[in-house]
Amino acid sequence: MRLNEVTYTDAVPIDGYGPGFFRIAGTVHQGALLVTSTSVMLWPGYDDAALLLDLAGKIDVLFIGTGAEIAHIPATLRTQLEAAGLGVEVMNSPAACRTYNVLLSEGRRIGAALIPV
Repeated sequence: MRLNEVTYTDAVPIDGYGPGFFRIAGTVHQGALLVTSTSVMLWPGYDDAALLLDLAGKIDVLFIGTGAEIAHIPATLRTQLEAAGLGVEVMNSPAACRTYNVLLSEGRRIGAALIPV
């Protein structure tokens, strides 16, 4: 198997995660986060759709990491995001981190709203 080192030019990769935290571009952040290729910010959770809706037109797909286990997001939140033109993919946070990094390395317009494990 051939392995290639991935380099991220001007992008913010997710380096790791653990109980209550994420390591983004080498910096540890506590709590839920909203991550895009150029920014990292605290995310209050499902009750705050405004931060996510601000991404409309800037990204194509939003990965929502629901913590250690996959869970449903509120139906109203999904409806709002899809009405704004955002593709929404819900998965557990470890899978969301991995998928985010793969698509980020391809130069895709993506974001991840993540709840810690």
